[in-house]
Amino acid sequence: MSLPSPPPGRHRRRSGTEPLTARSALGLRLILSIGGVTLFIALTVLLAFWSASSGAKDSPGPTSLAVLAGLCGLFAVIAAVDLVVVLRRRSQERP
Repeated sequence: MSLPSPPPGRHRRRSGTEPLTARSALGLRLILSIGGVTLFIALTVLLAFWSASSGAKDSPGPTSLAVLAGLCGLFAVIAAVDLVVVLRRRSQERP
Protein backbone atom coordinates (compact mmCIF):
# COMPACT_ATOMS: atom_id res chain seq x y z
CA MET A 1 0.00 0.00 0.00
CA SER A 2 1.57 3.29 -1.07
CA LEU A 3 0.83 6.77 0.20
CA PRO A 4 -0.65 9.29 -2.24
CA SER A 5 1.86 11.71 -3.70
CA PRO A 6 1.86 15.30 -2.44
CA PRO A 7 0.13 17.95 -4.55
CA PRO A 8 2.20 19.73 -7.21
CA GLY A 9 4.58 22.29 -5.75
CA ARG A 10 4.83 20.53 -2.39
CA HIS A 11 7.75 18.35 -1.47
CA ARG A 12 6.28 16.41 1.41
CA ARG A 13 3.03 15.70 3.13
CA ARG A 14 1.77 18.03 5.83
CA SER A 15 2.76 16.82 9.25
CA GLY A 16 1.31 19.45 11.54
CA THR A 17 -1.25 22.18 11.80
CA GLU A 18 0.39 24.65 9.42
CA PRO A 19 -1.92 26.38 6.96
CA LEU A 20 -2.25 24.98 3.45
CA THR A 21 -0.73 28.17 2.07
CA ALA A 22 2.30 28.17 4.40
CA ARG A 23 5.56 28.97 2.67
CA SER A 24 9.15 28.77 3.82
CA ALA A 25 11.24 31.86 4.38
CA LEU A 26 13.76 31.11 1.63
CA GLY A 27 14.08 34.80 0.78
CA LEU A 28 15.19 35.61 4.31
CA ARG A 29 17.57 32.63 4.34
CA LEU A 30 19.00 33.86 1.04
CA ILE A 31 19.69 37.32 2.46
CA LEU A 32 21.20 35.90 5.65
CA SER A 33 23.38 33.45 3.72
CA ILE A 34 24.73 36.15 1.42
CA GLY A 35 25.42 38.38 4.41
CA GLY A 36 27.04 35.53 6.32
CA VAL A 37 29.33 34.54 3.45
CA THR A 38 30.38 38.15 2.93
CA LEU A 39 30.95 38.84 6.62
CA PHE A 40 32.87 35.66 7.39
CA ILE A 41 35.10 35.91 4.32
CA ALA A 42 35.96 39.49 5.26
CA LEU A 43 36.68 38.47 8.86
CA THR A 44 38.79 35.52 7.71
CA VAL A 45 40.95 37.75 5.51
CA LEU A 46 41.24 40.47 8.19
CA LEU A 47 42.20 38.02 10.94
CA ALA A 48 44.66 36.18 8.68
CA PHE A 49 46.47 39.43 7.81
CA TRP A 50 46.43 40.49 11.46
CA SER A 51 47.84 37.12 12.50
CA ALA A 52 50.59 37.33 9.88
CA SER A 53 51.63 40.82 10.96
CA SER A 54 51.56 40.27 14.73
CA GLY A 55 54.61 39.28 16.75
CA ALA A 56 55.03 36.49 19.27
CA LYS A 57 54.74 38.90 22.23
CA ASP A 58 51.69 40.77 20.90
CA SER A 59 48.30 40.37 22.49
CA PRO A 60 46.32 38.67 21.01
CA GLY A 61 48.97 36.35 19.71
CA PRO A 62 49.31 35.11 16.15
CA THR A 63 48.16 31.60 17.09
CA SER A 64 44.86 32.73 18.57
CA LEU A 65 44.27 35.03 15.60
CA ALA A 66 44.97 32.17 13.21
CA VAL A 67 42.50 29.97 15.08
CA LEU A 68 39.86 32.70 14.87
CA ALA A 69 40.58 33.10 11.15
CA GLY A 70 40.12 29.34 10.69
CA LEU A 71 36.81 29.40 12.55
CA CYS A 72 35.57 32.31 10.45
CA GLY A 73 36.63 30.40 7.34
CA LEU A 74 34.66 27.38 8.54
CA PHE A 75 31.59 29.56 9.14
CA ALA A 76 32.01 31.04 5.64
CA VAL A 77 31.98 27.53 4.17
CA ILE A 78 28.86 26.62 6.16
CA ALA A 79 27.11 29.81 5.01
CA ALA A 80 28.14 29.09 1.40
CA VAL A 81 26.71 25.57 1.59
CA ASP A 82 23.47 27.00 2.98
CA LEU A 83 23.43 29.52 0.13
CA VAL A 84 23.73 26.71 -2.41
CA VAL A 85 20.91 24.78 -0.72
CA VAL A 86 18.64 27.84 -0.68
CA LEU A 87 19.32 28.60 -4.35
CA ARG A 88 18.62 24.98 -5.30
CA ARG A 89 15.35 24.93 -3.36
CA ARG A 90 14.24 28.24 -4.86
CA SER A 91 14.90 26.95 -8.35
CA GLN A 92 12.89 23.80 -7.62
CA GLU A 93 9.90 25.78 -6.33
CA ARG A 94 9.66 27.92 -9.46
CA PRO A 95 7.88 26.32 -12.40
